[in-house]
Amino acid sequence: MLKGKTVVLGVTGSIAAYKIANLASMLVKLHADVYVLMTKNAANFIHPITFETLTNHKCLVDTFDRNFNYNIEHVALGERADVVLVAPASANIIAKMAHGIADDMLSTTVLACRCKKIIAPAMNTNMYENPITQANLERLREFGMEVIDPDCGRLACSTVGKGKMPSEEVLLEHILHDIQYPHDMEGKKVLITAGATREAIDPVRYITNHSTGKMGYSLATIAVRRGADVTLISGMTDLNAPLGVNVITVESAADMFYALKEEADEQDIIIKSAAVADYTPVITATEKIKKTEGNFCIELKRTTDILKWLGEHKKPGQYICGFSMETENMLENSRRKLETKNADLIVANNVKVEGAGFGTDTNVVTLITKEQVKELPLMSKEEVAEKIFDFILGE
Repeated sequence: MLKGKTVVLGVTGSIAAYKIANLASMLVKLHADVYVLMTKNAANFIHPITFETLTNHKCLVDTFDRNFNYNIEHVALGERADVVLVAPASANIIAKMAHGIADDMLSTTVLACRCKKIIAPAMNTNMYENPITQANLERLREFGMEVIDPDCGRLACSTVGKGKMPSEEVLLEHILHDIQYPHDMEGKKVLITAGATREAIDPVRYITNHSTGKMGYSLATIAVRRGADVTLISGMTDLNAPLGVNVITVESAADMFYALKEEADEQDIIIKSAAVADYTPVITATEKIKKTEGNFCIELKRTTDILKWLGEHKKPGQYICGFSMETENMLENSRRKLETKNADLIVANNVKVEGAGFGTDTNVVTLITKEQVKELPLMSKEEVAEKIFDFILGE
């Protein structure tokens, strides 16, 4: 995933320094070339040998240490780096970076780097909220650096407040957002629907389906990492919002339709991947349900066909993609859907195929247009999302 990418991790004196060992391991597993720079105070919290073992590179602490390969001295490393993450970032290193002070290996290398720099502050709440620290962070933003807001919680000093470093997973997401892909979708607006809708029968019961939203959320994740401006209209799901994505949460099919109508006109690419409930209960004037011989009989009516509406109201230059989940006659039914809905692409799969369908982390899909049919093998949903956007962009 990150093969050929160089990531520089800067670690300062904070109890949160131990978390960066896990982050370094995660990056190495993604095939990134990882270098760790530490301040002398950081070495009091975690030993440099830990990082050297994980990254297979010398952990640099002393600017004047001659016991390392000349090719990775601070200037050369600054030129090679694709991204620098300083985490945990103490108030001290933040002040140094804000004012161009370079008096140790970490501050010197950061100053020499021309790549994207990400800063994750971690410190006592009072130190973080101090106007001096806040002014320094704002100065870093003005210089083009990205500052990750710290979490709120119980800190090592027993204070409860803001200043806790985010999890390794969050830090990794920020790195992937910047360097996983070339930003070949920059300037494009992408609208994606995901998740299951719910149609209320009464205050307790509802009609829904088994969709988890994983495919739609994977599409949103890949699109934003490739530089797109992404809006995600999400039905019910347990998934966390992808970094950098504008999420609009809805419940019913009608909610999703009206949210989509509000956003559709300005979009370049619209992907309808949500599993929308096809029916909604009819509410009568006197009762919501009819009871017959002890069984509940519910009157139903079809919900709005969102994909058909998109095809009927497609703007010039707009690209419409829909999903088709079939149990039989997949190609025939999907081709018919492509034509009747006026879509540009149908992503079809057979829910009976192992590894495809709801709730899985993988998928097996076929991409269908008027001109071609492209079958994809079993792969993760993020890989499927990558292939879908490659196809749409003509790559």
